[in-house]
Amino acid sequence: MSRPGRVAGSLDLRQLATFHRVATLRSFTKAASALNYAQSSVTSQIKNLEVSLGVDLFERTRGQVRLTPAGEELVPYAERILSLVDEARERTAGWAEPSGVLTVGAIESLTSYRMPPVLEYFHRRFPLLRLSLRPGSAAQICEALRQGTLDMGLFMDARTEHAGLHTEVLRDEPLVAVAAPDHPLTRLSGVSTGDLATAPVLVPEPGACYRGLLEAELTGTVGPPGPSMLEFGTVESIKRGVAAGLGVSVLPEFAVADGLAAGSLVELEWRAPFTVRTQIAWRRSQRVSRAMRAFIEQTGIASAGSTAAPAAVPAAAPARRIRADRILRCL
Repeated sequence: MSRPGRVAGSLDLRQLATFHRVATLRSFTKAASALNYAQSSVTSQIKNLEVSLGVDLFERTRGQVRLTPAGEELVPYAERILSLVDEARERTAGWAEPSGVLTVGAIESLTSYRMPPVLEYFHRRFPLLRLSLRPGSAAQICEALRQGTLDMGLFMDARTEHAGLHTEVLRDEPLVAVAAPDHPLTRLSGVSTGDLATAPVLVPEPGACYRGLLEAELTGTVGPPGPSMLEFGTVESIKRGVAAGLGVSVLPEFAVADGLAAGSLVELEWRAPFTVRTQIAWRRSQRVSRAMRAFIEQTGIASAGSTAAPAAVPAAAPARRIRADRILRCL
């Protein structure tokens, strides 16, 4: 709604950034927390911006915040303006070291097995930049990216298209079934999904993409109520449980390589009937900074250097798999 008698004034970048965060999070309270402002400061900045533009940008009803038509119109312009300001700052700073915080959402297995060399690189190469890793499931990470609370996301998923996000596939991730060396299934020359369902299956917490896929396959084999499942919190606790003879599990090959090499785990002759892929993602409207480019490059190197060999992409579910250097050339 326009405000009669108001004359549009100049735009304040701080107010515009605050508007964009409120518009993304649909909450004054969450925006204040994300920006480290008092809520009264956020409210004041939005009110001043509305006065400056001569229009209402938000509708506030019963605790809900919705954009007005004018607010919806302003969002893409705010994104472009703020992106250009960031780009101008980076370009005029020349080759100054990136600083601040790069917030990355990552699933537990990738954080544990793929991130250490990336963290080491950032610590040595960019001492003024802090890489902050936030744990979460693929779904949680994608939602946080859309809301603007994460800069980048690293996760595994069977799907490669995610609404509102730019996603690149780094590699296919082979999944392997493992058991203790003396488990009866290790004596079979071939293990079917039905065979797996005869033993207790150790699984991660809900949210791991391959857990849902595996559960569906096992339930489809044995029927409801499904196989016996033991839920563990982390990949490491699952590996210890399997090694202790509590049951079998299906995990990414890179996560069990050490257990297989040490002989505490044995790979069963079972082939996963589905494919999951390691992916890196960021918000479509987000400008890729120098720090983000470095993260993409180093994560690609860490993924390519995995002991697991890339699996072929099934013809029925094609995916575009791009090396880190090719991703960077596309940005």
